[in-house]
Amino acid sequence: MNKYDDIINMPHHVSKIRKPMSLQNRSAQFAPFSALTGYDEKIKEVARETSRKIELDEGIKLMLNERLRLIKNDIKLRPKVTITYFVRDNKKRGGHYKTITLNVKVVDEVYKRIILIDNTIISFDNIIDIKL
Repeated sequence: MNKYDDIINMPHHVSKIRKPMSLQNRSAQFAPFSALTGYDEKIKEVARETSRKIELDEGIKLMLNERLRLIKNDIKLRPKVTITYFVRDNKKRGGHYKTITLNVKVVDEVYKRIILIDNTIISFDNIIDIKL
C-alpha cells in the first residue's frame, strides 16, 4: 500500500458556492512577472542611433541657394524636386536624413522654408541637397 492510495481515485472537488475561475484568469496566475515595466523599451531607445547634422561649407550653400532661386522662378509649373534634408529626433540629440521627391508648392523666403505639394515643410537650414 502506497502513501496516497486512499485518496488517489477520489473525484475532483467542485465548489457548490463559487463559480470556477476562467481559463484566462487561471493562466494569468502563472504568467511571468515583469518588475521592470518599460525597461526593454528604454534599452532599445538608448541603443537607437541618431546622426549629427552636417554643417555645409559656403560652396554648397551657394549651390543650394541657386537651386532654390531656380525653383522659385518656375514655381507656377510646380517643379518636381528631390530634396535630402535633416529631421530632428524628438527623443534624442541628433536625428536622421530623409530624401523626398515631390512637387514644390511654395518657396517661402520670409520663413526660410520650402513647402511641398503634400504640405511637407522643410527649413532651408536642414537641406543638404536639391536635385532638379
